[in-house]
Amino acid sequence: MVNGRTVLERFPAGGPRGSWPAEEFAHARRQEGMPAEVVMDLATDTFLVIVRGGGAVE
Repeated sequence: MVNGRTVLERFPAGGPRGSWPAEEFAHARRQEGMPAEVVMDLATDTFLVIVRGGGAVE
């Protein structure tokens, strides 16, 4: 958990499909009832799928 959020998955920003894989992964988690969202980590140039407040099990 980092800054009150749990990172579920990381996706490279330089991929040919941009953030879509991250959005698709987050959407699937939301369908399971997890409040997943996508954020950009500029320091590592990756999209992170996170749950705020540590609501997910690592």
